[in-house]
Amino acid sequence: MTTHNSETIQYPDGRVELKPAAFEEISKSPLFNRDLAPVKVSERNWTTYNYAALWISMAHCIPTYMLSSGLISAGMNWWQALITILLGNSIVLIPILLNSHPGTKYGIPFPVFARASFGTYGSNLPALMRAIVACGWFGIQAWIGGEALNTLFAAAIPNWSGLLGGPFGGHMTTEWISFLLFWGVNIYIIYRGMDLLRKVENWAAPFVLIMTSLLLGWAIWKAHGLGYLLTQQSKFHTVGEFWKIFIPSLTAMIGFWATLSLNMPDFTRFGHSQKEQAVGQVVALPTTMTVFAAMGVMITSAAVVIYPHMKPDELWDPMKLVGQFHQVIVVAISMFTVVVATLAVNIAANVVSPANDFANAFPRWISFRTGGLITGIIGILMQPWRLLADPSGYIFSWLVGYSGGLASIAGVLIVDYWIVRKKRLELGDLYRAKGVYTYAGGWNWRAVIATLIGCALAWAGPILARFGLVVPLLQMIYDYAWFVGFGASALAYLILMTIIPPGRIVLQTEES
Repeated sequence: MTTHNSETIQYPDGRVELKPAAFEEISKSPLFNRDLAPVKVSERNWTTYNYAALWISMAHCIPTYMLSSGLISAGMNWWQALITILLGNSIVLIPILLNSHPGTKYGIPFPVFARASFGTYGSNLPALMRAIVACGWFGIQAWIGGEALNTLFAAAIPNWSGLLGGPFGGHMTTEWISFLLFWGVNIYIIYRGMDLLRKVENWAAPFVLIMTSLLLGWAIWKAHGLGYLLTQQSKFHTVGEFWKIFIPSLTAMIGFWATLSLNMPDFTRFGHSQKEQAVGQVVALPTTMTVFAAMGVMITSAAVVIYPHMKPDELWDPMKLVGQFHQVIVVAISMFTVVVATLAVNIAANVVSPANDFANAFPRWISFRTGGLITGIIGILMQPWRLLADPSGYIFSWLVGYSGGLASIAGVLIVDYWIVRKKRLELGDLYRAKGVYTYAGGWNWRAVIATLIGCALAWAGPILARFGLVVPLLQMIYDYAWFVGFGASALAYLILMTIIPPGRIVLQTEES
């Protein structure tokens, strides 16, 4: 039975939308713009396939393909690496699903959802923390996509590398041109909106999987088997030795999608039902990440036999591997596949969220499109070619480090929605300058303090070490950054909301 209260309509499946009069009223608020507005139930059309395709296409990227390389070079054998990847992605699926629920129920994006716990203006803290990480990721993926384009052009155009003069900044002019061209395609799709993104993800998912399977088949045929990696022994002789590498590696695997564990409402707000979005994500995320990483292991293992002259780190890089091919058509198809794969993950994982996050900071001045452009510019300024130069730093510093900060935000969001508010939100007040989420000047200081506590515990070890203060316990805690950040912030927020509740929280929860 469809139920109504003063300003919302609740449908039998639990989804909620604003009545036209309430929607019209909040549209005049300084906290409202069309891109952040709650999606009407009639426009929520993403199905199980759309969510599965979203995750499949996001998982089919070069960093996933190369994930095992960092773990194997750290001493794991192939199956230990794949189990670590599977376990990490199964763990991060839990906060992803918990934060997906409000998106589908209320049709709201991540920064608007964050207003419930952090306050109408305080939501900019988690939103901009998430946005900066996404900008870094955007730059990394744009550089990878540019490299693929550059290889494609080199195969098709004679003397492409030196065509526009010598190198500057450590790279050829043609490399920079390829990078900027790929960057521009990303921005164009964002300018066209979420519907074009959905279509790109839908066909990119099966296309990339088929092409990678063909490469795997060729590698096994050419090498007359799977090669030596699958028989290589682990370098660890005791559980203790393995544990020292396993825990930071597991934290890094969780960190890989820690970003999406916050901002899945950006996508689930278009969900046709809770069941469809949940099933699509559960089926696609852990399986695809593990299978695609396994393909990377098998192709690299066979490549050792096929190209014995190549360096081990180059064998893991599919673009350097494909560069060994001499047939223009083979290189062209392979690089086109890499371009499609990188484009699909980059826009979905690294542009949609910060575009909304920047729009949330200044709703009246920044639209979703403008937010996407800002993301692209910051992505360049973060110099992704430097971030990618050291893969061990990429896994153990970049991924582990920011996972602790994002987990601290996730702890607050999940406790607030599931425990404090019991899944009930005042939809209209999320867009009002004066409402139940105004707290103190638009900030819920309890959420801010809880987040800072989580971040401080997760990051204390390396921060103190930079000042010459090495505390072994804090260094060890850093290996567990995601778990520590999440647990500490969740507990701190629950305690603060219990012992010093905001004046109107109880009233709001009872009346909802």
